[in-house]
Amino acid sequence: MAISVFDLFSVGIGPSSSHTVGPMRAARMFAQHLTTDGVLADTAGLRAELFGSLGATGHGHGTPNAVMLGLEGHLPESVDVDAAALDVERITRTRRLHVSGTHPVPFDPDAHLVLHRRRALPHHPNGMTLTAHTADGRTLSKKTYYSVGGGFVVDEEAIGSDRIKPDTTQLTYPFATGDELLRRCRETGLSISGLMLENEQAWRGEQEIRDGLLKIWTVMRECVEAGLSREGILPGGLKVRRRAAPSARLLRAQGDPQRHAMEWVTLYAMAVNEENASGHRVVTAPTNGAAGIIPAVLHHYRDLIPGSDDDGVVRFLLTAGAIGILFKENASISGAEVGCQGEVGSACSMAAGAFAEALGGSPEQVENAAEIGIEHNLGLTCDPVGGLVQIPCIERNGMAAVKAVTAARMALRGDGRHHVSLDKAIRTMKQTGADMKIKYKETSRGGLAVNVIEC
Repeated sequence: MAISVFDLFSVGIGPSSSHTVGPMRAARMFAQHLTTDGVLADTAGLRAELFGSLGATGHGHGTPNAVMLGLEGHLPESVDVDAAALDVERITRTRRLHVSGTHPVPFDPDAHLVLHRRRALPHHPNGMTLTAHTADGRTLSKKTYYSVGGGFVVDEEAIGSDRIKPDTTQLTYPFATGDELLRRCRETGLSISGLMLENEQAWRGEQEIRDGLLKIWTVMRECVEAGLSREGILPGGLKVRRRAAPSARLLRAQGDPQRHAMEWVTLYAMAVNEENASGHRVVTAPTNGAAGIIPAVLHHYRDLIPGSDDDGVVRFLLTAGAIGILFKENASISGAEVGCQGEVGSACSMAAGAFAEALGGSPEQVENAAEIGIEHNLGLTCDPVGGLVQIPCIERNGMAAVKAVTAARMALRGDGRHHVSLDKAIRTMKQTGADMKIKYKETSRGGLAVNVIEC
């Protein structure tokens, strides 16, 4: 299956790639489908049903709002975050929605947007069904979509026996496993980032790739800067205080950032995830729930590593993308499917391998760093308190970012030889996710989500 680095790193909004970004894209796809099939003019009503994890934690993740915005034609990468709240308020107040921004239909979110908290669709925990009907109730169109993690969306027709039907783009050096990736590097003499760059050119030119990745880095930087400047209470009712900005202020007063390097890594990650929790602009990396880890480690590279430059940033993101592909291909990056090990765990692994590459590590050392990153996140549950991407998600990103830096440093002290391969660790993650009880997979029905409330 051909996956681009730009599939794994996309600009969107918080608080969740699978619960906000994906549903918005799916709803927009449905609205476009009504136009292309010539039934929009006859559409007099809409119904949206959310299943599985989307239904269980949709309110806390902003899924209903995302669906309404998508039906009105908005995309997560371009929607005006501030205006979006006003659009949702307008739809709720007037009980009227404009499909694709043009065709008005009655829409009462309380009646026409249904969250099934304990019903699931067959192919993935994040399922949604959208229906358009005429004034007399006749169904014009009915489509089911799955938000499969990281903002990826497929409709029911694109689901294969157990995974998504593959993109058939021909890559120069295709790989599906870590072992294949290392073999390709040995055969070609290319680094992991160099091999990934060759593959990316199946879609776009080298300069466009570089420019696109540096744009992704710019958005990441802007997100960190915003998170380090904003204070106050996060939305959602838990009254969680923003901590990145006041903590950064204290650290700056203590001087020399080298002495507090890991504290800065932690704060960079928390800054991003506080922005994500507020529904602001973030880069899905590879999910929103884990969006702070890669930017934090990249900041560490740019701030503190002598000789770091934009070329290193490009190599970093290409390598992270290659590792992310292995998780996407062979397991999952969806918290609703395998728990937070698939989100924070995969991001930690991606950041660790990418940092090792940026520091000049061999492909074997990079693979070792990535393996260390995921091995010590195995079994991590997804149990957001109140269905909000706040507790434990924000701190968890900070912890994983530090772990990624440590994993890279450990790997670079060796020669790349180690007992547990990245492939075996990813396989273990998938098996662990399958064994994990559903209440620990983004339903807010287990773990901290219930014990914190009971306290």
